[in-house]
Amino acid sequence: MIHALVEAASSPLFALLLGLVTVVGMIIVLRVNAFLALISAAMLVSLLAPGPPGEKMARVATEFGNAAGKIGIVIAMAAVIGKCLMDSGAADRIVRSILRLLGEKRASAALLGSGFVLSIPVFFDTVFYLLVPLARSLWRRTHKNYMLYILSIGAGAAITHTLVPPTPGPLVMAENLNVNVGLMILVGTLIALPTAAVGLLVCRVMNRLMNVPCRPYSGQPEPEPLADDQLPALWVALLPVVLPVILISTNTVMQTIADEKHAALVHEGDVADWPGLCSALDAAGDQQPNGSAARVVELLPPETRQRVVQALQSGTYSAEFRQQTRDALNHLLADRKFYQEEAFVGTKLSEPAERLLDLNLDRLPEADVEQLNRLLLESTFPDQIKPHLQRPWRRVADVTALLGNVNLALLLSAAIAMGTLVRQRGLSLIQLAKTTEEALMSGGVIILITAAGGAFGAMLRAANVKDAVEGLVGSSAENTGLVMLSIGFAVAAVMKIAQGSGTVSMITTSAMVAAMGVSPEMLGFHPVYLAAAIGSGSLVGSWMNDSGFWIVARMSGLTEVETLKSWTTLLVILGFIALGFTMLAAWALPLTST
Repeated sequence: MIHALVEAASSPLFALLLGLVTVVGMIIVLRVNAFLALISAAMLVSLLAPGPPGEKMARVATEFGNAAGKIGIVIAMAAVIGKCLMDSGAADRIVRSILRLLGEKRASAALLGSGFVLSIPVFFDTVFYLLVPLARSLWRRTHKNYMLYILSIGAGAAITHTLVPPTPGPLVMAENLNVNVGLMILVGTLIALPTAAVGLLVCRVMNRLMNVPCRPYSGQPEPEPLADDQLPALWVALLPVVLPVILISTNTVMQTIADEKHAALVHEGDVADWPGLCSALDAAGDQQPNGSAARVVELLPPETRQRVVQALQSGTYSAEFRQQTRDALNHLLADRKFYQEEAFVGTKLSEPAERLLDLNLDRLPEADVEQLNRLLLESTFPDQIKPHLQRPWRRVADVTALLGNVNLALLLSAAIAMGTLVRQRGLSLIQLAKTTEEALMSGGVIILITAAGGAFGAMLRAANVKDAVEGLVGSSAENTGLVMLSIGFAVAAVMKIAQGSGTVSMITTSAMVAAMGVSPEMLGFHPVYLAAAIGSGSLVGSWMNDSGFWIVARMSGLTEVETLKSWTTLLVILGFIALGFTMLAAWALPLTST
């Protein structure tokens, strides 16, 4: 009996269940901050996971630091950008320009579009604070469609808040699921746009069903809008929003072109010295398999090794022989098990190879596996095989990799936003420092929560949750991808309903799903769609434990019942619409080779 209890307590599924109960229980029952809940869950799971006792707490701190290092700068810069956009009037300029472009008759579309754009760099509650006065002003002129205006603002802001980086939730999901941030921006936007369009139709239907007037704030005067001449020019206002999107997306496109499938294959001109390569292969074949060259020979077919010996003896390296040898080497490039640490101990690896080896090899896209193995071949035979990263597209991609690095892109954007704030409001350096400090303090809390979520996910992986889940679901079952999309959506929705925070829901769910070892081969499509499904699920369930619920209710002047009927219902519908578009996109554009 005792043995059975001990065995059950050490089960990966028990560790998963305990971690989730700890997170939800501490947040809901004990009202503990999400950071403390997530880090406590990470430590509990680590205690149950295999490993030396002395390392169980140390690895939690290590993974916390790794997660913070990956997303800390981005979240901090995004917080600064959002604060500066609001204080400088840049956000107000963007909204007025969209309203002027679409006109008062299409004001609901303008408000939805404003919320959609601004919620990418600015937090949801801030965007809602900014746009609600416009909705109230429109109602005072028309005396109709107040619910339409309010729901349009919320719908646009909520959709990008859960699907498009650099808002923290989508950003951390991308990190947890090993998704390129630029690809997350592109796919998130691809799903968010049709969701917003359908969402606008839903808002119009709900407006007809609920004819709610605009009620005055009790004892509070309506805020006076700034004059147009006090706002920055439109292009200046848009620059901090558009610049990082352009830089990051351009880098993603260029990396995809440079790393396109089979770009790493050994071509005719890539072997600089055929006699030298054959001599190295022949010498390695006579040794014990304890070096990188011997590892290559070990994986080559026997007939290839035989042909190498014959070519050396005859001194003839025919076109047919070269083609057959290249085919054998190229077949090796797709082998995820090619790298063995002990075989490459004495081999000096290039920096790109070291960087790829730091990632989870089981989750690397096929193109990255081929690139890694080509780099390993080049390190093994440096005088015989030419570096493939010196090709023209790769040199261009190296430049965009610098400029499109998410940290640098957002730092440049933050600098522009700060400059705009100083220019528009005439702030001194001390006043600017105070403003940025306020932004960084709000961003710091989110960094702590997201890093704790990263540590929690890493401990779930250490507990071997992947193998346990595969045992239940089946790693090769048909429709595994659709099942995982549904699981991600459902778990995120349950987490959102249970504890109220969409960001915590996205962090926790993506960490749990990542621990299952998801990959394009397992899903049948790119994991970016799994991140989108989780983001869609985190839309569902905004009720009285969600701060966003109270922001919408209080700022709009709606009662709790009206907010439940309108706002809560709208987000449930939006969540399922976004999931539908996610499934459609995963089927039509799987991106398995990205």
